[in-house]
Amino acid sequence: MADLVNIINQHKYEKELFINREYIPRVGLENFRKMVTSDLIKVITGPRRAGKSVFAFLSLKGTNFGYINFDDDQLINVKSDELLKSIFEVYGEVKVLFFDEIQNYPNWELFINKLHRRGYNIILTGSNSNLLGKELSTSLTGRYLNYQILPFNFIEILRSKNFDIHDINFEIPEIKGKILNLLSDYLKLGGYPEIVIKDFDYKEYLETLIEAILFKDIVKRYNLRSPQSLYNLFLDILNSYSKEISFQSLMRNSDLNSIKSIQKYVSYLEESYLIKLLNRFSFKVKEQIKAPKKIYALDNGIISSKSFRFIENYGRALENLVFVELVKSGLRPNENIYYYKSKNQREIDFVIKEELRVTKLIQVVYDISNEDVLNREIKGLIDGSKETNCKELIIISWDLESKEKYNGQEINIIPFWKFLIKLYKNS
Repeated sequence: MADLVNIINQHKYEKELFINREYIPRVGLENFRKMVTSDLIKVITGPRRAGKSVFAFLSLKGTNFGYINFDDDQLINVKSDELLKSIFEVYGEVKVLFFDEIQNYPNWELFINKLHRRGYNIILTGSNSNLLGKELSTSLTGRYLNYQILPFNFIEILRSKNFDIHDINFEIPEIKGKILNLLSDYLKLGGYPEIVIKDFDYKEYLETLIEAILFKDIVKRYNLRSPQSLYNLFLDILNSYSKEISFQSLMRNSDLNSIKSIQKYVSYLEESYLIKLLNRFSFKVKEQIKAPKKIYALDNGIISSKSFRFIENYGRALENLVFVELVKSGLRPNENIYYYKSKNQREIDFVIKEELRVTKLIQVVYDISNEDVLNREIKGLIDGSKETNCKELIIISWDLESKEKYNGQEINIIPFWKFLIKLYKNS
């Protein structure tokens, strides 16, 4: 099939372009490279344009491998045997195969399973967490490892601007000012690589990206009859970022007429890496399930590109960004990260849990110069400390640092930039 060979030759040409470009080294790349030779299937998941393909190419640099991009609609109806024949016609003898956006290929898990049984080393990328998870766990139980790539974290942004976190002198006012300026941009623009590196207009870029995710990935994949309902729900959710929500309240503001429909649409938004729901912490699982969720966007730029009031909500924006960075550091929402409400109904922004023990309680306050605000946040931490038996109490501020004592307990107030450096100190 000459046309198919031509298509795969085009993908090969694109592969060579990718391989020969310079890229910002991603956190975790060296660890992933060590896994490339494993006989497990390597699955890289994350949102569109977060850098999954680049991450895979960098991990394979110096390796002879075949590459196919299934974002190419011309491949969707090609039979797997014909596809396989054409791959080897173009690439010759290769034992390593990289398939990009694999979820677009019908019955892809059967195709991958067959190749894996034949001894090929396979790397996959995909932009739908649940779809990949369900199909892989069903067809490839125990034979794959999953690695998540999200937009740049702040350490990667610093690398893109030629800063090394291990060699930054924050005592120099000019240096610290530049870092805070980059952090301000990150708070508003988010971390999508092309926005950070190429200075693309973030609103235009992210609006195009959001439309592709909503209308190409979700509406088309799930054959939704009301695309506008999905879009309106997404906007409503964004207006509630860093706040508690309920499916009932979302339904009241929507033209969707059932809780089940709302839950289904919200799950699609989660699977596509646009948002994440966070459970309220309780030692009782049933209470976690029943309690209201908090909603976060997985990139601050997505909020500011769609929210007219973003500039008024630095506190909420910083809370959202702290959540995003905790996730990017490897913590898992609803496994390691929760929010909390004390018996006195005082909220704690983040509970960090390791196994069965709560290890950190974190409040996020952009400006702690208001004494009433500071006292409120401290009282929440003290309540939470008593009820969860956690002793490490933290308030993340924008740029203030101190230690507070309250009823004999120490509370560490730490600037956001310092919190991030501690989070990634071994990166």
